[in-house]
Amino acid sequence: MEFMEIQDVSKSYLEAGIVTKVLEKITLSIRKSDYRCLMGPSGSGKTTLLNLISGLDRPTSGSIRINGIELNTLTESQLSEWRKKMIGFIFQQPHLIPVLKTIENIELPLLLFPLSKKERRRRAQAALEIVNLPERSTYYPRQLSGGQKQRVGIARAIATDPSILIADEPTGNLDEKASSEILELFDILNQALGKTILMVTHDPKAAERAHLIHHLEKGNLR
Repeated sequence: MEFMEIQDVSKSYLEAGIVTKVLEKITLSIRKSDYRCLMGPSGSGKTTLLNLISGLDRPTSGSIRINGIELNTLTESQLSEWRKKMIGFIFQQPHLIPVLKTIENIELPLLLFPLSKKERRRRAQAALEIVNLPERSTYYPRQLSGGQKQRVGIARAIATDPSILIADEPTGNLDEKASSEILELFDILNQALGKTILMVTHDPKAAERAHLIHHLEKGNLR
């Protein structure tokens, strides 16, 4: 059995009596520690598919099974509990809290777990080491470059040791050098730490780092 099985997943939204189909019978199998990329024009359903896989939204029809768990069978509270342990989110904007230091920003998701303050700090420091920014632990976001902020965002995503990293345009706001550094970090997270990575990008250079590229067009997987 694959780590992730997406079977005949469709998603539609009803607004003002009008049904809008976003995804149409998506079927996809992903192994543990796979690195997959989703490409396609704006509005093709890429982010919607990531939201369904991460349990932020539910499919209109079809099945999503991850690590033996059928997401449709979980209540909202069970889904929230599953997500906090299983998924790490990396966005185009890292959304750091300006009044918190780097290390405190990384600790934020760890507050959802029954950990001591000392253990939270240890895990946050370890994540900061992985993204190669240990000397910036006491800096505030305003003191960091764009690439450094994104690395802090990645450290925050991996601090809880999730199995899956969901990355939505992670290099979209970065220059070529910073983008390259982030993509090298993704390689390390995938190859050395065994993280399963699902990334949405418009950048062909970012996409070519993945094991496999999927193209979405008008809600259909090509």
